[in-house]
Amino acid sequence: MKLNGSQIIIESLIEQGVDTVFGYPGGCILNVYDELYKNSNRITHILTAHEQAAAHAADGYARSTGKVGVCMATSGPGATNLVTGIATAYMDSIPIVAITCNVPSNILGKDSFQEIDIKGVTIPITKHNFLVRKAEDLAPTIRQAFLIAKSGRPGPVLIDILKDATALNVQYEFTPLKKADDKKMMASLDKNLGRTLIANKPSDAEIKEAAELINSCKKPIIYAGGGIGMSGAEKELLELAEKNSIPVSESLMARASFPATHPLCTWMVGMHGTKASNMAITEGDLIIALGARFSDRVIGDPSKFGLNAKVLQIDIDPAEINKNIPAFKSVVGDIKYILSKLIPLVKENKRKEWISQIAAWKKEYPSIYDKNPKNSVNPKHICEIINKVAGENTIITTEVGQHQMWTAQFYPFTKPRTFLTSGGLGTMGYGTGAAMGAQIGNPKKRVVHIAGDGSFRMNCNELSTIAHYNLPLVIVIFNNHALGNVRMWQRLFYGKRFSQTTLDFGPDWCKLADAYGIKGYKADNAKDFEKVFEKAFKAKAPAIIDVEVDIDEMILPMVPGGKPIYDMIMSLSEEVMS
Repeated sequence: MKLNGSQIIIESLIEQGVDTVFGYPGGCILNVYDELYKNSNRITHILTAHEQAAAHAADGYARSTGKVGVCMATSGPGATNLVTGIATAYMDSIPIVAITCNVPSNILGKDSFQEIDIKGVTIPITKHNFLVRKAEDLAPTIRQAFLIAKSGRPGPVLIDILKDATALNVQYEFTPLKKADDKKMMASLDKNLGRTLIANKPSDAEIKEAAELINSCKKPIIYAGGGIGMSGAEKELLELAEKNSIPVSESLMARASFPATHPLCTWMVGMHGTKASNMAITEGDLIIALGARFSDRVIGDPSKFGLNAKVLQIDIDPAEINKNIPAFKSVVGDIKYILSKLIPLVKENKRKEWISQIAAWKKEYPSIYDKNPKNSVNPKHICEIINKVAGENTIITTEVGQHQMWTAQFYPFTKPRTFLTSGGLGTMGYGTGAAMGAQIGNPKKRVVHIAGDGSFRMNCNELSTIAHYNLPLVIVIFNNHALGNVRMWQRLFYGKRFSQTTLDFGPDWCKLADAYGIKGYKADNAKDFEKVFEKAFKAKAPAIIDVEVDIDEMILPMVPGGKPIYDMIMSLSEEVMS
């Protein structure tokens, strides 16, 4: 049968199990949008207010569901508006496919209206990207793109399609995909792209050596990273930790991979980590890194990181081995597979002395704070209230800044895929789009978005999307009238010279919510917050809660940049001014 390029795109997406795409139309992608209109009963399109939010929504959809997220945009500025969202997904290894359309082939490369080389622009921030010139190449390219995005270490893939390729009719017959086809394609891509798509399967000898290392140590600490969730290895992580009595510290990306309420959980590690996590890394004799990349925010001064410990690094990506911290022993492959083989070889061990020491450090965890400040609400208390009302199955999204760190430090996550945040790129403006994607991808669950007033300014136009689709998101704005994280650094290290970080010029968030037909609330104390949050959450409709937070509320503990992670500021009295 004959199909035009746009029809092939739609059929190819359906073949990949796509039920939702996020995007924004424009001239060069009009043919595709015409087919989306004709196939609206087969694929749902979510119109965002800005292309960046479409990319973040695809990202949030992917993180919360485990599927590949899809976003679309037109050429030129439409495509470049996706770039920050694509980069965010790249840094956190999130599988999304971004589809853009470019000018027709006869004017390509002539600086035509809304023309940009988006393939060239996105080379550094995609796992791979394609330029499709012919309609007959569309289906094979889309199949490859999805395979690349979700295989091995996940990541974003961009497909740029010339406009005439979306219009031309070609003879095309869809043949059902088989697992053998996927394996054959992966082997070919693995060879041609020079990227690891087929996860390495380590030998029994390698896994046995790793088990012997764990069995022979006295003070192990697991450093869990985002790879745990990507591999779906949360169950295996829990089993390993319990069997051998190994404390579990988490990177920001792993905060929902191990139950926060478990006695072995030491919570986050690094710059804003807990005393227990940072001291366990410092005093332990074996660091078991699982899907973690030893980012600068975790390791602090690399020359003083884990000086007493050997490092056992397990990761799917061989490029991460020895990249930031040298490994004594490494095992490359899928974490879920490796742990399933490793656990039977690990001996049961109570480690009473080491666990007792961990418990002593955990007593220094900064859980004591003023729950009733005079003129504001303590954000750490707010996290506890949200959890109390919303429950453990609610998905929490954040923007980037102080509110993000307070959430990571104080929200007791117990379920996988319930914490969505931008880790590697640290994208202010990420969370609202991600919340929309998570809510659409999980219609039976609830999503609460915790934002700072600084970050929320960057994407509050998406209130129109939330209102239009009646997404029951509750947005809690920690409003300190400042770019709080930057202001905190100015306070500590720049002599309190608050350059361009005070936001004392509106808007009134409740009035803005009302303009979009969304219910807005204000809360000046914890009691009022709990009352209005419970009301908003039960209403199952869009809502904003504006919470007044003290402008000088700090993220503590804190390791100053470049310092070893055991050199922590635990209270204001320990501030080190430069």
